[in-house]
Amino acid sequence: MHCSATSMLPRWEVAMTEAEQQVMPEPRRVTRLIRLKEVQYRVGLGRSTIYRWMAEGKFPKPIQLGGYAVAWAQEDIDGWIATRLG
Repeated sequence: MHCSATSMLPRWEVAMTEAEQQVMPEPRRVTRLIRLKEVQYRVGLGRSTIYRWMAEGKFPKPIQLGGYAVAWAQEDIDGWIATRLG
């Protein structure tokens, strides 16, 4: 007798799992937010250059965290670095 992982589950769980695979979109990956000091370290630029390039549309904009606190999505910074390398 063939025994798979899904055959060990009750029938309603198997049906639900198959339906979820067809209907549920792929979950959005949660990105890490990084602060200015780490952005500066990763890209090798100073604060004033980062903010000037943001104003010129040459650098990703940060996410407002509240008050004056901002952070950048790690994937945005990684993408920006990748475009510079390639």
